[in-house]
Amino acid sequence: MDFLRRSLLSFGLLAAVSGLSSAPGVAEPAETITVASTTSTEQSGLFKELLPAFTQASGIGVKVVALGTGQALDAARRGDADVALVHDTAAEEKFVGEGWSTKRYPVMYNDFVIVGPKDDPAGAAGASVVEALRKIAAAKAPFVSRGDRSGTHSAELRYWKEAGLDLGAVRGDWYKDVGQGMGPALNTASAANAYVLSDRGTWLSFKNRGDLKILVEGDKRLFNQYGVMVVNPEKHPHVKAKAAQAFVDWLVSAPGQAAIAAYLINGEQLFFPNAEAR
Repeated sequence: MDFLRRSLLSFGLLAAVSGLSSAPGVAEPAETITVASTTSTEQSGLFKELLPAFTQASGIGVKVVALGTGQALDAARRGDADVALVHDTAAEEKFVGEGWSTKRYPVMYNDFVIVGPKDDPAGAAGASVVEALRKIAAAKAPFVSRGDRSGTHSAELRYWKEAGLDLGAVRGDWYKDVGQGMGPALNTASAANAYVLSDRGTWLSFKNRGDLKILVEGDKRLFNQYGVMVVNPEKHPHVKAKAAQAFVDWLVSAPGQAAIAAYLINGEQLFFPNAEAR
């Protein structure tokens, strides 16, 4: 059992480890890096588009460990990854500030949405995110939380706080904490006909929608930025820093940014490149 599998099992994590190392017709890469990233980038299908293009351009393979942002950063801190690609700016800046990386690069963004039952028992449709949460809590309407220290979970907790609600005080049987990734959370919400905060990319790629639809979107608070960082080899000398930096450089380059922009599902763009924001 390799070190990644041991460490993931020891923390009881539900991770998707993908050996996306080479494009069709490309020789097996001589070197492979490990990227700790979010379930949203994995489950949306983005990596299936990006990684073969990067390998073809560089000859470097990539394996992805898909976790919530907090768990992905923990994996990077342990030295179980060469790169972290996540979506919680405050946590990323803390990661750099603690010396686990020397630089954070903005890569792309999309947005969060609140998905819920088409009949909308809480009357959340069209409201701001904070007003929607107030209505959901007042109605005690079923709500599914990822509860997994992901970027999405961190955003949800921030929105409850901005809504002026003490989640510890108001939560009850109506609030279900699943402790899993975005896909399982959406499946739970679909089965329970419940509200849930989702990143738009995973929602667009999600098939098991049941009676759910987007009810809340467009609020500027729902902006969802992604950043990428090479793990500092001074913390973990085994980190493949040169190959990892090549991956980061490609993501923020014109070809990498174009590949992000070109990824569509049913004609809809899932992620919007903004590396120039750095």
